[in-house]
Amino acid sequence: MVIDTSERQILSAIQGRQSVRDYTNHQVPDDLIRKIIAAGIQAPTALGLQPWRFVVVRDRDLMQRISDYCKPILAEGIEGEPHYPGTEFFLAALKDPGYSIFYNAPVLILILGAQEVVSSIIDCALCAENMLLAAWALGLGSCWVGSAALVEQDPDLLTALKVPGDHRIVAPLIFGYPATPLPPKRERRDPQVTWIP
Repeated sequence: MVIDTSERQILSAIQGRQSVRDYTNHQVPDDLIRKIIAAGIQAPTALGLQPWRFVVVRDRDLMQRISDYCKPILAEGIEGEPHYPGTEFFLAALKDPGYSIFYNAPVLILILGAQEVVSSIIDCALCAENMLLAAWALGLGSCWVGSAALVEQDPDLLTALKVPGDHRIVAPLIFGYPATPLPPKRERRDPQVTWIP
């Protein structure tokens, strides 16, 4: 099988992408944000329903309010659960007033899914993966900050984020320029594959 240049680029983005948790203050240009969202909406969607909407947040104060709201809820949940590797470090970070769950990223994009569409969560997750890969291919870092969806418990913050009542937050994604060199990507275990001839 021959792999052409575009296939190599796609596979390189898939194999190279990793979550970034340290960002510079450099703003992400609007045209790159539009390209990332344009890549997202090319994702597969059941029955072609495209149940997504997007909220682009650049307001650092609002992002800090969201982080400050989510951190104690996360900490309380973690304290009552069995601890896994890295749990103690994360718990300590959540209790640090200077820590942001958004890692000081300059932009947060919320992917909202229509509640009436049964496939909404899956469709929006596929959209999110396209966006993460597109960001990497465009030279940006990204991270899916799932814990930020806790903001749905605060009506005032939902209003500030302009989230319609008939939508839910599926994927809170941050984007920006990495501030430090990335560590080597964690190796993936060999998959368990069953072949049925």
